[in-house]
Amino acid sequence: MVTLLQDRLTASGQDAPPGRVRVAGRELRPTPVFDTYWRFAAARQAVYEARLEGREQPWTNDPILARHRFTNCYRAADRVSQALIADVIYSGPQAWEEVFFRTLLFKIFNKESTWRLLSRELGEVCWSGYTFAAYDRVLSAAFARGERLYSAAYIVPPPQLGEGRKHRNHLRLLEMMMTSGAPERVAEAVTMQDAYEVLLSYPALGPFLAYQFTIDLNYAPQLAFSEMDFVVPGPGARDGIRKCFGPAADGIEADVIRYMAASQEEQFARLGLSFTGLKGRALQLIDCQNLFCEVDKYARVAHPDIAGISGRTRIKQAYRRDAAAVRAAWFPPKWGLNT
Repeated sequence: MVTLLQDRLTASGQDAPPGRVRVAGRELRPTPVFDTYWRFAAARQAVYEARLEGREQPWTNDPILARHRFTNCYRAADRVSQALIADVIYSGPQAWEEVFFRTLLFKIFNKESTWRLLSRELGEVCWSGYTFAAYDRVLSAAFARGERLYSAAYIVPPPQLGEGRKHRNHLRLLEMMMTSGAPERVAEAVTMQDAYEVLLSYPALGPFLAYQFTIDLNYAPQLAFSEMDFVVPGPGARDGIRKCFGPAADGIEADVIRYMAASQEEQFARLGLSFTGLKGRALQLIDCQNLFCEVDKYARVAHPDIAGISGRTRIKQAYRRDAAAVRAAWFPPKWGLNT
């Protein structure tokens, strides 16, 4: 069972955060949240592994982890990412423009029930058979029934493309991307940042969403970017970084994330924490970025005296056990993690 994180938050000696770290030419003074970041990562990964192995609850005696919902340490291990990888990217025709179309369509709504609705009503979801009228008919009917089409995890702002409904403008955005060569330009990109900038050039896709969608597309077999190539800190990560390092880290958040990824083995060893990664896969930049978001939330309860940027003081989502969410873990085959 995962040990109680709170028992060690006031520890001293070797458990104390380092006095200073140097990142991008700046000296940063870590706060106690810095050590909580690593303890949280080890504890949250242990919960994931216990759940995946089918162990009985309780998986942790940390009251914060037990009561509130936190995403997994590894982005690809989260439920929606698992659905994207197994049910969308690697299910269906593997021509790149079809994979691109399915991935972006799924991620714009980011809701499994919306994907199942489209699949059920339209049969095979594919660009070669796409018509605006057919997809709008299904989505508009669901909207009229009061069904939620979008996940609340993050919001894709609706582009202004001449339609009266949000989902219709999003369909037009996807059409625009498909017909203006976005799949080809992403496939030809030399670096992950080049691919990201292709997506960033389209309306409504700001830096955070363009980066997230690039990571999603990179799960596909046609792309081979390392997740250590490039990172874009989101708003939640910036909050977590502020709590770990204070205002001195403002403006160098991407460098801070790189520092965390590069020093992870040292930090886990310093704190005496067991962390074997995802079947041996170390935390990547995207995972360290996400962990800052989760530690920002955790610290609202564990370190209420340490302020971030947003000023939020409570964790909104409570943990609810959902047996249907437990599925066999399956990752992009090119990672070599599947048995």
